Amino acid sequence: VLPAMEAAFVDIGRGRNAILYAGEVDWAGLGKPDGPRRIEEVLKSGQAVLVQVTKDPVGHKGARLTGQVSLPGRYVVFVPGGAMSGISRKLPDTERTRLKRVLKDVVPDDSGVIVRTAAEGASEEDLTHDVGRLRAQWEDIVKKTSGNAPQLLYSEPDLAIKVVRDLFNEDFSALVVSGDDAWDTIEPYVSYVASSLRDRVQRWTGDGDVFAAHRIDEQIAKALDRKVWLPSGGSLVIDRTEAMTVVDVNTGKFTGSGGNLEETVTKNNLEAAEETVRQLRLRDIGGIVVIDFIDMVLEANRDLVLRRLVECLGRDRTKHQVAEVTSLGLVQMTRKRIGTDLLEAFSEPCETCKGRGVIIHHEPVDAAAGLPDTGREAVPGGRRGRRRRGERTAPSEAVPPAAVAEHVTPMEPAVAASADELTDAETPAVDVLPASTTDAGLADAPTTTADPASTEGAGATSADGAAPRRRSRRRAQRPAGEPDAQAEQIGAAG
Repeated sequence: VLPAMEAAFVDIGRGRNAILYAGEVDWAGLGKPDGPRRIEEVLKSGQAVLVQVTKDPVGHKGARLTGQVSLPGRYVVFVPGGAMSGISRKLPDTERTRLKRVLKDVVPDDSGVIVRTAAEGASEEDLTHDVGRLRAQWEDIVKKTSGNAPQLLYSEPDLAIKVVRDLFNEDFSALVVSGDDAWDTIEPYVSYVASSLRDRVQRWTGDGDVFAAHRIDEQIAKALDRKVWLPSGGSLVIDRTEAMTVVDVNTGKFTGSGGNLEETVTKNNLEAAEETVRQLRLRDIGGIVVIDFIDMVLEANRDLVLRRLVECLGRDRTKHQVAEVTSLGLVQMTRKRIGTDLLEAFSEPCETCKGRGVIIHHEPVDAAAGLPDTGREAVPGGRRGRRRRGERTAPSEAVPPAAVAEHVTPMEPAVAASADELTDAETPAVDVLPASTTDAGLADAPTTTADPASTEGAGATSADGAAPRRRSRRRAQRPAGEPDAQAEQIGAAG
């Protein structure tokens, strides 16, 4: 129990602990319905508590818990111990009034219900049957609480049952079921909870896979792709980060069909708004979503795109909220994250990059070849090829004088001691002359050879092979009539 975080970590027997915030604690069930609510007063370390998982683990985050248990059914959500009931706002007022009247005699006094959208047109018998079944499930759960914790008391049904319970209604013309086990599970359930839809359940008897026959595999592959093409040639690029999901809108191949740039951009953004909502539902993306539409000049066009986005989100059953547009033209929205999204269900982190998407090298990477660019010759005995004290590097092949002159700048010394004869203790003194040194002054420099393998200095060997040990300087020639006081001072000091 962490009072400073107003939360408690609960061992649910699944390895990683789940988190229970103070706002999700069943205060009445724990004997503190009134007064100041402090989580450390009702929960202690080692205490057994009845909780329900509301959000599956995502990434490195554990599951979210609540002490306010609710059991979803076909037409209603049963809330044990709840004092209030609610009805979906998507239902018309006349239907809401009818359902209130029916449920008044059906729901027990010590419980509450939340009427789902699927209850539209349901008879009193169907509602009574649904509430009675959920109440029996709750009584069975209470009987199991006397065992040792942690213990699983109740779990959601099979995925096929959840799809039928939450999605299958009169809007679908058929439900195609493949496999004996799936048929034995779905067919009795539909006949039990929605007998009016029994004739729409069909068993797959064709050859091959039902997903391949209806091209479902292709749709899943497209839903896992990073780029999504729009009908007019534009595209969406969807990237997921640790904090949010980012959607970037591009015109792509769409160049417009007459009009001006503003009309072209607006049409592309309208298509992007519709497709973005479709991708959010198809991929089951939750959390913070930021959409970067193409900039539009007119305020009316920006409002039009935002209204189209909100209109398309009206068909989304998952709770969502669209915030205002930022000063940079980004649309911010949130969508409730219930469980694992499509990408997490069909992928696993890369073993090489650990999900980061890039491979890290110890040296800069050459963009053309895609290989690390060391920028230096490989020399044994050190990572950077540094010579040890007293150790000489092997002389390399002499470079023509013209090649050396191309790399000499006016700021570099014209003459230095030989790198083959000097040790680190006898490094030649190099005087950096002013920037007024001219190319004419470098023309009288003796012919030199360069050692590209050396990384310690700018040593050079004279053409006659002599390697003077004295400290040498060379004063650059300057145009006549322009004495250099600094150069004269350096020469006098020498």
